Amino acid sequence: MDRFRIGTIDVHRIEEWQGGFAAPAELFQGFTAEGWQPLEQGFVPDYYDPGSGRLYAFLQSWVLDTGAVRILFDTGAGDDKERPNLPVFHRLKTGFLDRLAAAGFQPGDIDVVVCSHIHVDHVGWNTRLVDGRWQATFPNARYVLPLADRDYWDPLIPRGPANPIGQAVNAGMFDDSVRPIMAAGRAEWAGDGFEVAPGITLSACPGHTPGSMTMEVRSGGQVAMFVGDVVHHPAQIHRPEWNSIFCEDPDQARATRRAVLGRAADSQALLVPAHFGGAHVARVLRDGRGFRPVLPR
Repeated sequence: MDRFRIGTIDVHRIEEWQGGFAAPAELFQGFTAEGWQPLEQGFVPDYYDPGSGRLYAFLQSWVLDTGAVRILFDTGAGDDKERPNLPVFHRLKTGFLDRLAAAGFQPGDIDVVVCSHIHVDHVGWNTRLVDGRWQATFPNARYVLPLADRDYWDPLIPRGPANPIGQAVNAGMFDDSVRPIMAAGRAEWAGDGFEVAPGITLSACPGHTPGSMTMEVRSGGQVAMFVGDVVHHPAQIHRPEWNSIFCEDPDQARATRRAVLGRAADSQALLVPAHFGGAHVARVLRDGRGFRPVLPR
């Protein structure tokens, strides 16, 4: 699923990184072996590596080409970023822009950048290092970011993150990947109902971060939901009560996840999460009082 269509809109997947990330018991709050074991074999090999005991994850962005506008959804971890508290994303050299070019796009071709939320692995390619300074990677784009996350993560605003894990792994992120966009006058702050383009709308989905947003795309009778980190892994479709350790408001994150999965199931939407392996997308079906994923192979 490196390329697909939603009605008349072409969607291109741009990979930045892939690899083993964390053991299930390390990533999921509320994890139980009893809840995991019946699911494990169905996740091998695309979503879980039994040899290492780690979940398999991707960093990936999505270019939506409507014919009138080109939208880049989420921008990964970025190159050259100082991330000592998250070594897997520390000082990366990923070839992301080469893969963007291979899909047919140069940085100057992007009209709109949308960040589902402000976290280290979703805003990184907002900027790149040029002559020792962080500059906007996409020089012709307006950058749409969640207003509530600005107020939460900007270290110049006296409101500190409540989650110490989030505070540690996101240290420095705002200053190298968001503030330069603000200084260049390219930041556009969004909330619930923001229209990115005709048929493409943002919805507030707080919990993982205060400003987390999903992007719903409707075209030609088809629906897709780009959900960022509302769902990190297919296990959370089976077990929506399992948060990631990076969720800022655990109770809200659980409620939001259930609501988003319900909307995806009821609208028969294609679910496009940020970090899925396999075909990188899923369908969601109701299963009694819960849900189950349909994962293309």
